[in-house]
Amino acid sequence: MTEKIHEALNKAKSLLESKNLDEHAAKLLMEHVTQKSSAALLADLREPLTTEQHKDFWNKTEELLTGKPVQHIIGTEQFYGLSFEVNEHVLIPRPETEELVLGALERSRKFLECRVADIGTGSGAIAIAFKKERPGAVVTATDISEAALKVAKRNAKRNEVDVDFRIGNLTEPIEEEKWDVVLSNPPYIAWEESGEMSSTVLDFEPHSALFADEDGLFFYKQLAEKLPPLMNPQSLIGVEIGYLQGRAVSELFQKAFPDARVSVVKDVNGKDRMIFCEIDE
Repeated sequence: MTEKIHEALNKAKSLLESKNLDEHAAKLLMEHVTQKSSAALLADLREPLTTEQHKDFWNKTEELLTGKPVQHIIGTEQFYGLSFEVNEHVLIPRPETEELVLGALERSRKFLECRVADIGTGSGAIAIAFKKERPGAVVTATDISEAALKVAKRNAKRNEVDVDFRIGNLTEPIEEEKWDVVLSNPPYIAWEESGEMSSTVLDFEPHSALFADEDGLFFYKQLAEKLPPLMNPQSLIGVEIGYLQGRAVSELFQKAFPDARVSVVKDVNGKDRMIFCEIDE
């Protein structure tokens, strides 16, 4: 007699907890294996797993117990209500980054025609979510990684949006045009902070998308230096930051754009998470 869903789930959660791993990953894995929504899974907890589902769930749980992110095992992550392919070449999109997209959409309503650039796009999450919400926007996304751009292009196709993807470092691929909105979630973790990080992130996600020199501020300094000639007279810059970087990053952008309104915005957890630089010359 095979295990019921709730029995397998509880056992998997206990195993994950014993290794200080996220027990919620077991639920996501079970939804994937049974092809059930969260609500359907809850309703069917006492259903038995089929032999195939049972084998698949425990094989994948073994992978989870190595610390491998559940998103890499099931191959997708949800972001802004959309499904994104993720793998070892891109950062797994975080819920906090959804707030950057939302804040940018709200602050850019005044632009009739919206030319948007997403610098360091990774999976394409920011660019694709913005385009999905604002179909009339012309959206360009850049990354230095060819492998990341391949994932991003598949995600644009998956979500049925048209985004112009360009390879290159920081602002290099967008320097020939002027922009209404520039967004970025650059690497911002200082190398010395790696000791405090979960092995699930450290061992499986691309370090080039996580870490930055100069106490994590390197890319913000580069953006603050290079963006002024690229922005339209009325325009918006939005970046995600580490929760201790609000003051340092806001000062960089205020110095680069002396007349702009620069604000530090907290995320849903009350931590400094975004800088918006609103330019109105």
